[in-house]
This record gives sequence, structure tokens and C-alpha cells, in this order.
Amino acid sequence: MERRRLGRTDIVASVLGFGGAEIGYQRVSGPTVARLLGGALDAGLNVIDTAECYEDSEVLIGRAIGARRRELYLFTKCGHARGWGRPDWRPASLLSSIERSLQRLQTDYLDLIQLHSCSLAELRQGDAIAALERARERGWARYIGYSGDGEAARYAIECGRFDTLQTSVSIADQEALELTLPRARAGQMGVIAKRPLANVAWRYARKPAEPYYETYWSRLRTLDYEFLKSGPDTAVGTALSFTLSVPGVHTAIVGTTKPERWQQNAALLRAGALPPDEFERTRARWREIADASWVGQV
Repeated sequence: MERRRLGRTDIVASVLGFGGAEIGYQRVSGPTVARLLGGALDAGLNVIDTAECYEDSEVLIGRAIGARRRELYLFTKCGHARGWGRPDWRPASLLSSIERSLQRLQTDYLDLIQLHSCSLAELRQGDAIAALERARERGWARYIGYSGDGEAARYAIECGRFDTLQTSVSIADQEALELTLPRARAGQMGVIAKRPLANVAWRYARKPAEPYYETYWSRLRTLDYEFLKSGPDTAVGTALSFTLSVPGVHTAIVGTTKPERWQQNAALLRAGALPPDEFERTRARWREIADASWVGQV
């Protein structure tokens, strides 16, 4: 599998990473996670991204990777130790959360610790960033990053204190391609694409009830990309290749609960890069259809 250096860091990441939200929120069993990650590592995975608020995701990952820790780069996020929607940006709380993540992941260091959708106001205040810098000084994390979108993500780039940016990039989420990614590229920041498959929201025949899928479903119905009318492999392969064709993107994080899914997605990428004309058609359709309300999804 292709690997790309994550900006100015020394991390050389597989272009397809694993995201740990689903295994936590959907309470996947330990043996299933062990099979999933073991098979993915064997197939070339070397990036796992999770967060302290994804239920037991960190615990499941820590148990699953075991002695293979040195084969991969381990990323997590902080700021919601009491659960998503209950942020706590106090430095002491962030440092305590990072310590807990180290224990849960069964590691003595993280390759990357990220502020998880911290607001623009909190970023400007500065204490939350300083807490991550302190964690790096203590050897708890090699690099620090920001995970989020919009104006907060732009500030995270421009302040010059982060090594990486994790942000939404997909066929249904292209705000970052103009707002933040050119700036991140100029600053040699590592860029991690989250939700690169737009939650595969096109698979729903009717509008889904869950907000997690609803926004992308509505956008995709309006965008009406021709390739989404093809078979599922073509749709997934094209969508994933689009994200990885965006200048400045180094790795795309895809979550799954199915042991075989990561290898299936990796196989789709062997077809090669998205042809430039198809990439440009997708961009042109977005420019034609998208309006100011189609902002990056946190």
C-alpha cells in the first residue's frame, strides 16, 4: 500500500488508515476487533486513529494490537473525556485524559495527540494548546494536532503550533479544499482526512433518521454524481480515490466494524489514482451546486 510522509513529521503513513469510532459506539467484541486490526496490519495498515470519547474504542485497540505496537502509528484525541457533547478544555483535565488514553491503549507514548473539535474561542485563548505542548514535552506524544473544520481549523493552521490537521474531506464535504488545505500544505502540515467516504450515505434509498448520515445524504442527492449510480465497489473506490487525490491529503481514516472491510477498501485503491478529468468533474459539480451552508461537518 502507498505511504505518504505526514507533512513535516517523520510519520510515513499508509494512505488508508483505520478510524476507531464505530468499534466503540457499536460495541464490537474484542475478538472481532483483534481479527479486524490483525488482518489490516498484515495487509499494510500502519495508522490507527481513535478518541477518548469513542466509548471503549481505546481499550479495544490497546488489547488488539498488543505486541504489534511498534508496527503502527497510534493517534488519539482529547477534550471530551466525559463523552461527546460534554467538552472540557481545562489543561489539567486534558492532561489527565491523555494519561488515561495511554493506559487504555497500553502504550507509553502516542504518535499524535489531537484537540477534538475545540472551538475557535478556546483555541485563541491558548491554554488547551499549551496542555498538548506540555504532553509533548513530557514524552506522552511525539506530535500534536487539531481535529476539526471551518474557521477553527484555519486558525489551527495559522497559529503555527500544530503539526497536523484532521478535517472533513469527501465528495460531499469540500469546504476544506479552499478554506484550509492550501494553507496547511503551504505550512507543511500533515493532513488526515476524516469521513473520506461521506459515511457512505448514498446507500440509503430514503432520508436516514440519524443526523450522522442525514446531512451527507441530502447533499449527495442534490449533487447526483453519476459514479454513485454504478456498483458499490465503483462508488466506494471513486469516492475514496477522490479524497486521496486532493492536494495535501496524506492519509484517509475509514472506520468499520467488519474484519474484512479494511482490506476490501485497500484493494479498491490498487486501481490507481483517480483520473484528473474525473477529479475535476467532481470538483466542478461541487462548485456548481454547493452553497455557503455546506460547511465542513464536525
